[in-house]
Parts: sequence; C-alpha cells; structure tokens
Amino acid sequence: MRITIFETLAGFLIGTFIGVILAFLLWYSERFSKIIDPYLVVFNALPKVALGPIIIVTLGPGYISIITLGAIICVIVTALVIFNGFSSVDQNYLKVLSSFGSTKWQNFTQAVFPATLPAIISTFKVNVGLSWVGVIVGEFLVASKGLGYLIVYGFQVFNFTLVLYSLVLIALLAALMYQGVAYFEKWLLKKVH
Repeated sequence: MRITIFETLAGFLIGTFIGVILAFLLWYSERFSKIIDPYLVVFNALPKVALGPIIIVTLGPGYISIITLGAIICVIVTALVIFNGFSSVDQNYLKVLSSFGSTKWQNFTQAVFPATLPAIISTFKVNVGLSWVGVIVGEFLVASKGLGYLIVYGFQVFNFTLVLYSLVLIALLAALMYQGVAYFEKWLLKKVH
C-alpha cells in the first residue's frame, strides 16, 4: 500500500506541476502555443495507457516508469484545461492593467492566476483519479509490489478476496486523496481572498 501511495502522490505532484508550468508557457508565449498546442491535442487523443510498455522499455521496470506513467496521464489534461482557463480570462481586466503599465507577468499574477484558481483546483481533483489510473496500470504491467500487482496476482491465483480488498483500498485511498485536495482548495481560497 505504501509503495502505491508513494507512486501515486509522486505521479500526481510531478504531472500536475509540469502541466501547470506548460499551461503558463502556452499562455505566456503565443508562438510557443501555436507550435505546441496541436501536438498536445493529438497526444491527448492517444490512449496514454498504451504508452505503458514503451515507457517501461525506455525507463526500465521500476518505480520511475510507474511514476512517469502516472504523471504523463496528468500532464496533458492539466496543461489543456488550465491553458483554456488562462485564455478565457476577461480581456478587459488585462487591458485595464496594461493601461497602468503592467508587464505580462504582473497581468498573470494580478488577474489571470487568481481568476483561474477554481479551474486549477478542479484540475487537481480530476488528476487524483488520473494519477491512480496511471499508477495502477503501471503496476499491472511491471510491478512486483503494490496494489496493482496484488490485483493481477489475485486474478492469477483466483483469489478474488485479494482482488476486491485491493480495489476497496484503492477506492478509499483515492477518496482520502480527493479530500486532501478539497482541503487544500479551502485553504488556498482563504489565502487568496
């Protein structure tokens, strides 16, 4: 259980962080956005789970490939949703700030980021489930420990109690992680307002 929690948290944090940075870069540079956005859309259409064997062959059978699979599933969704949130901020706010001589970074910190916080938090909540899916699939493919491994092993030896026990644990842990994100949302919104 500890291994799966560690892999899931690492995949969630890495994928979400990289996705937010990518969304910021897409918003900040129109040229970068025009180049990268079509690739992101195509990559989003690919079944990320199918990339599992490629990632495992590339990075080797271990924690890194499982965490990478959990992170990759989160990155694209995070980048696309948050970039869309950044882009949909009312342009009048930005014009008012620019009329006072604000820089693009100041526009981001004073108007764009605060206005997009609800979308960012919603993405975090979605990423909770996505990171669990990525890690469990990674453990199906390559792990010798963890809840995903126990599910596969339970099916192999026809121990359905083990399978159901693992599924219940995954559901409970995902619910706890979701509650953690909800608590973070309340804390963050109090800090901002």
